[in-house]
Amino acid sequence: MTVTTAPPRTSERAGKPVRAGGRAAGRPSGASTVILLLGAAYCLLPVAWVLVASSKSASELFSTFTFAPSTHLVENVSTLSGYRDGLFWRWMANTALYAGVGGLASVLVSGMAGYGLAKFRFAGKKAIFNVLLAGVLVPGVVLAIPQYLLLAKVGLTNTYWAVLLPSIISPYGIYLARIYAAAAVPDDVVEAARTDGAREGRIFRSIAVPMMLPGLVTVFLFQFVAIWNNFMLPYIMLGDDKLFPITVGLSGLLNQGASQPAMYTSVITGALLSVIPLIALFLTLQRYWQVDLAAGAVKA
Repeated sequence: MTVTTAPPRTSERAGKPVRAGGRAAGRPSGASTVILLLGAAYCLLPVAWVLVASSKSASELFSTFTFAPSTHLVENVSTLSGYRDGLFWRWMANTALYAGVGGLASVLVSGMAGYGLAKFRFAGKKAIFNVLLAGVLVPGVVLAIPQYLLLAKVGLTNTYWAVLLPSIISPYGIYLARIYAAAAVPDDVVEAARTDGAREGRIFRSIAVPMMLPGLVTVFLFQFVAIWNNFMLPYIMLGDDKLFPITVGLSGLLNQGASQPAMYTSVITGALLSVIPLIALFLTLQRYWQVDLAAGAVKA
């Protein structure tokens, strides 16, 4: 007995498959479009407000329409730059140091740990992975006080190391690198390299890293943004305002706004300037997410 199935129904104009509801496959629904637009507005409206508010003077900030722009942006940037001989740019440099060095170190540790968990067999591997998953669920704020007490014992509080060292280990970064290494690095390629006499370090550098590059870039971006926006850890660890990152520095300026209302404009302008490096970083590194998983094997 032969059973025949009807071909998928297609639209009369373009010949595209039509789903059961009558809508052509691949065409977005109106509800999903509205939801995406609402989500975009929710994310972009605060940025638009910061951009507009940073162009206003202190007297205009609370007396004009919220989204009515003004012409004082350059003046506000100049005032902020002149605050305590350019202390704001010192905060920006500190933040770039914390986020850049911490992000790169975290990528190195996460990449090696994730690759090891994905491609090696050893005693306690499952227990380590379970502990890692538990670490992903623990908020970083909970660990701030224990980290402060540990670093205070060795005299590293109120130094750059107090912010850099806790930023190197990222349980989520290790977890993400482990998942990506398991999917992107074929066991056959690793075994072939071992058969050819390549050492494990050479295999990791020349074969695994190119294949894992999109995942490692994602880990770097997540960790960079997390460190850039981190407030609690440097607030607890640091006492010298010359070591402050941008988050703690702007918080101090905001506290001064109660007695000096002009500081509110400086805080908003500083918030706008602090967002620009993150936008530039995302636009620069997003191309790595479009790389095919096999591209690393071809290059290696």
